[in-house]
Amino acid sequence: MLRTLSRVTALAIVVAGFAAPSVALAHCQVPCGIYGDQLRFEQLLEDAKTIAKAQAQLNELLAGGQPTAQSVNQMARWVMTKEEHAGHVQDTMQAYFLAQRIKADSPRYVEQLKAAHTVITSAMKCKQSADGTTATALEEAIFDLYRAYEGKEPEFESAK
Repeated sequence: MLRTLSRVTALAIVVAGFAAPSVALAHCQVPCGIYGDQLRFEQLLEDAKTIAKAQAQLNELLAGGQPTAQSVNQMARWVMTKEEHAGHVQDTMQAYFLAQRIKADSPRYVEQLKAAHTVITSAMKCKQSADGTTATALEEAIFDLYRAYEGKEPEFESAK
């Protein structure tokens, strides 16, 4: 009886796992060759700009004086947007760059790891703060990662 119950329980767990919605990550981790580094960097920079905009909007709403129900609603939405994009930066760094692209046999491996770590911690600081300097630091960290990863200056429209 106990053995049958265990099988039923295990089957229920498996079925529940398939029925539960899942979240798609930045990359599927199979060697498909579809994803490109340049696009990943452009997406990271877009996330950084979105975070900067969210931080600016939060500060603007707070500067308006007494908060209203509408401004509190907007603040909550800007905070969620900031969190989402900072999380996307962290996910991309972990699932794409650290898990797949930064290789231990690269002559710039340590430099690349340090730069990747700086991007991840910069994104974390953006989550923790509404200070726009954290988004600026994130963007600079992304450019530094590009330099360490590609071995050349960034080739983006917004590159410094």
